[in-house]
Amino acid sequence: MSSAHKGVRTGRRSLKALPVAALAVGTAGLFLSAPAHADGASQLPAIKAAAPHRTVSTAELKARVAGAIRVAGRTTARSTMSSSTTSGSTSGGKATPLIIGGSTTTFANAPFMVQLYYYDDKGTADTSDDVGFACDGTIVSHSKILTAAHCVHGYDWYDYGAIVSGTDQLVTTNADGSANLHGGVISLAGAQWNHPSYNDTTTDNDAAVLTVDPLYQGLASTAKALPITSSTDTASYTPGKTAVVYGWGRTSSTSEDESPTLLQATLPVDSDATCTQWDAADFKPGHMVCAGTPASGSDTGTIATCNGDSGGPLVENGKIIGIVSWGVKDCVEQGAYSVFTKVSTYAGAINQRMDDGSLLPLDHEDTLADLFARTPAGEAYMYQSKGTSFAARADEGDFSGLNLVRQADLNGDWSEDLVVRTTAGHLMFLDSLTGDATDIGAGWNAMKSITLPGDITGDGKPDLFATDSTGVAYVYPGTGAGKFGARVKVGSGWNIYGSVIYGKGDLTDDGRADIVARDSSGVLWLYKGTGSASAPWAARVKIGAGWNGYNAFASTGDMTGDGKADLLARDTSGVLWLYKGTGSTSAPYAARVKIGAGWNIYNLLG
Repeated sequence: MSSAHKGVRTGRRSLKALPVAALAVGTAGLFLSAPAHADGASQLPAIKAAAPHRTVSTAELKARVAGAIRVAGRTTARSTMSSSTTSGSTSGGKATPLIIGGSTTTFANAPFMVQLYYYDDKGTADTSDDVGFACDGTIVSHSKILTAAHCVHGYDWYDYGAIVSGTDQLVTTNADGSANLHGGVISLAGAQWNHPSYNDTTTDNDAAVLTVDPLYQGLASTAKALPITSSTDTASYTPGKTAVVYGWGRTSSTSEDESPTLLQATLPVDSDATCTQWDAADFKPGHMVCAGTPASGSDTGTIATCNGDSGGPLVENGKIIGIVSWGVKDCVEQGAYSVFTKVSTYAGAINQRMDDGSLLPLDHEDTLADLFARTPAGEAYMYQSKGTSFAARADEGDFSGLNLVRQADLNGDWSEDLVVRTTAGHLMFLDSLTGDATDIGAGWNAMKSITLPGDITGDGKPDLFATDSTGVAYVYPGTGAGKFGARVKVGSGWNIYGSVIYGKGDLTDDGRADIVARDSSGVLWLYKGTGSASAPWAARVKIGAGWNGYNAFASTGDMTGDGKADLLARDTSGVLWLYKGTGSTSAPYAARVKIGAGWNIYNLLG
């Protein structure tokens, strides 16, 4: 783009509309389902249930939606800011796009679409300081919403946000000012995450995930998840390939009104060279992708996203390849393109949030992986992650009678759960949000190692990987409700690792869960996930030798919040070390960081 062109531009705009002012299946195969709390399971303590920091009623959620609409000054929400206030690309002056040149579609064609509303009156009677806006989002699992970071960063979605699913109609207000959901279901964001490197000035790394709080209404029963693409996907970004964008945004450059009905438009994917030539200053190859034909300068001849479409999906072949991110003011400037977050680049970080690591979140923005630890006497403690250290431990009570503890969010409720094995061989699911204990089944003492790497079968649900005493390995597909389906044999010879097989999350930043295993000589090996249930691991890669200096490990997910899985290791003197994930296959861990001494008081780590 020439400097002369830049001189007449009105500034790059994000597409957020910001006005001024889950099924249970029994375990199959060798391990038979047992009645809950049977065969000694009743002796198990319940993990202390997490409590929300305040009650949120349906009426309050609807009031938030109505407030967002009211601040926008329209009967439909997510109107863009006026032209006079959208000049200049600042965090407070970003406009959200709508689809110009799109066509009407139905919820049946896009059951993954949700509307996101945010309203904060700042606790004052003065309405001039009110904040209200709306974005779009995509359901990517039964409790996770993918959206843009500029819709999430710096905002408290638990206290001020609401999610509307199950309708293709834009929420409106009734004569009394209340919200009309048009058959939609309203719910609450229990937790939020945005990419840690999101830049509000450049709109770089524009990806975020909201988690639906199951205590305050889940998603509509008719809602369906849409998977994200993988980090290795290049075919979807082939220039000229067509993709579909969805949204409720503006439909004209000359009006602030948004579409009352969900729209879609088909756009050709453009090359990085095309996008860079148009806007070398703002377009970030690799992090962004642009799509569409050059805008004509008016509504006629233009098909583009516009204000109100922020956070919505760009879909190719049944998967999300882009997140609506930014565009030019009024959306039709001659030669302009629609810009999306390139999802393949962020697949690892996004998928890491599909299985959150926070055991007992102390606030609803905490998604860092915590650590569960137990003494030989049976006393258990929870350590809340502070990034590269832990807060003071919290006593969880008596957890005696166990010989294994693993951590994973098996039911997608934004709170990490425990899977424990009793000395009698029962595997138990302990829900950290409700405090309930469920018996998965008996016979699990036959397993030498049990780990919960995350989704290793490619269906978006956390799975279990186990090896028996003869070295035969099995995958137990997760149901998304704290239980597992029929096991699948995936190989033999795993007895060279004994019980030292660990993994929780994506080590290689490719969007798939991985594991590590230590052999008897002290060499640590990486098994990269493939996404296949029958052959879940690629050929092993040597990480390095000397790991026999550790007598305990824990892999609880992303402890540092960078979207990559980490590893904890305790040496023979009792010092606990953090190995921060790097995302590299050849060197998946950075140099170790000392957590502290005295950890040899524990005989079980999560």
